[in-house]
Amino acid sequence: MTPPVESPTHDLRRVIGFFGGTALIVGITIGGGIFRKPPTIAALVPNPLVILGLWTAFGLISICGALAVAELSSLLPRPGGVYVFLREAYGDAAAFVFGWLYVFVTTPTAVAALSVVFGEFLLNLLGVPAGGSTVQLIAIAAIVSLTWANVLGARVGAAVSEVTTLVKVFALAAIILGAFLLGHGSLSNITEGGVVQRGGLARAVASVIWTYDGWIAVSMIAGEVVAPERLMKRIIITGMLVIVTLYIGANLAYLYIMPVGVMAQQKEAIARTVMTAIAGPAGGALVMLAIITSVFGALNGNLLAKPRVAYAMARDGLTFSFLGQTHERWSTPWAALLIQGAVAIIMVLVLKDFDTLTTYFVVVEWAALIFAVGAVFVLRRKMAEVPRPFRTPAYPWVPLLFVFGTILGVSAIVWGEIQVGNFSPIYGLAIALAGFPVHHLWKRLKRIP
Repeated sequence: MTPPVESPTHDLRRVIGFFGGTALIVGITIGGGIFRKPPTIAALVPNPLVILGLWTAFGLISICGALAVAELSSLLPRPGGVYVFLREAYGDAAAFVFGWLYVFVTTPTAVAALSVVFGEFLLNLLGVPAGGSTVQLIAIAAIVSLTWANVLGARVGAAVSEVTTLVKVFALAAIILGAFLLGHGSLSNITEGGVVQRGGLARAVASVIWTYDGWIAVSMIAGEVVAPERLMKRIIITGMLVIVTLYIGANLAYLYIMPVGVMAQQKEAIARTVMTAIAGPAGGALVMLAIITSVFGALNGNLLAKPRVAYAMARDGLTFSFLGQTHERWSTPWAALLIQGAVAIIMVLVLKDFDTLTTYFVVVEWAALIFAVGAVFVLRRKMAEVPRPFRTPAYPWVPLLFVFGTILGVSAIVWGEIQVGNFSPIYGLAIALAGFPVHHLWKRLKRIP
């Protein structure tokens, strides 16, 4: 057996329980995607059954990945999550590449996109035209306030997620139940549709995957979960089942109320349109408020969980040591939080196109997740004798389904985007590969007195 790579003893407090952890995985994953992406998908794939097939397929793939991560999280319950898995399985270089992408590319992009959506939806609720500078000011204010809340402690950040997650779950449940119990829709909307083009189908995959993205982040707070060897598996599995059920239910509700062609024209806040049809303008405004709360909660969850990667890297000597500092009073990785927030603000100021950025983000993030879930195969050999509180069911088929399904999905996204002249996924993958020479340079600089 190869002994595990030891991380320095961390001093983050274990204060997150089952409900808090489940709220985080649901809160991080369910953000603005389920409220903003369905019209985009409907325009690309004008067939309701194919749309529902995409949501179901990638929900199943995500659950398979989450089951593998549940094993890895209970085996290695340390701050950093995926970073820790990659370091144990493949070594410092792979972990460094994942970490620097998370710190400087994918996390700031995700936070920036969520904060901009928050600003747009807030102005929509208030009936104010969504001017660029106004949206940016609201986005920056949201990042600053939530960064400060998470500096105050993981318990504060988790509490915010618990409240906002309850709101978004109830909102989605209200949309689903309201549509079928009170709405004047038609089941024929779900069975009637047009011809699907391969290019549109490939590009729609990016929107579905973006909406499912986020479940992996809960592994990054494993070092702050109470009794992680017992709770992490329950948190991840319960959270994923809730997410998939709500996503498929919401899409069924949208399609029941309106034909796919009408759905494709709802560019902003489709949930508000549906609830207005069910309960009038007051119901639409109320669900819009819930949507804003949902996005706010996802933004908070990203700022809570993902800076733990920079923290773990610093503790392992793979990045600047100050990122591994914890606050003397609140025991939070305050330096990593502030840096992550600052880079996200810069991204807000240069953000140009939401769909292009999310596509770029998804390809890089999920390419890394292929190797993260693949670590379960490597560590079954390298750490064969280490006790595992949870083992992936139906191993090796469950993680293999995630790996091959994600390879197919990411390849389809890249092909589809190239067809329309968008090369941002290629640029993102190139930045990922550039991390290896950067790691080599980092090691050389560390050897210089």
